[in-house]
Amino acid sequence: QVQLVESGGGSVQAGGSLKLSCTTPGYIFSYCGMAWYRQAPQKDRELVSAISNDGTTRYADSVKGRFTISQDKSKNTLYLQMNSLKTEDTAMYFCAACLDQYSKYSYWGQGTQVTVSS
Repeated sequence: QVQLVESGGGSVQAGGSLKLSCTTPGYIFSYCGMAWYRQAPQKDRELVSAISNDGTTRYADSVKGRFTISQDKSKNTLYLQMNSLKTEDTAMYFCAACLDQYSKYSYWGQGTQVTVSS
């Protein structure tokens, strides 16, 4: 059982910043791409940002220029730095790892809540 553990969520005012972390088993970083997703109430889960195991990154248009995905392989940790937060960024944020043959992520964390108030 692969366990991904997110942390760093919380409540912040619009314009503020948060940094999410996701710790993983060490071998995940060696072999797998990873991503951050989010899901707001009554909305579908959406991709926020992804990083492949060669370091290539991509972002949802809604977060480009505000969010930065990164990883520290020495700490087996994935990060999401979120700046200039907006109320519409309010959601449960999940990290995910290892794309399968259907281009779906195989492993998921439990999520960490981010709430942005005006």
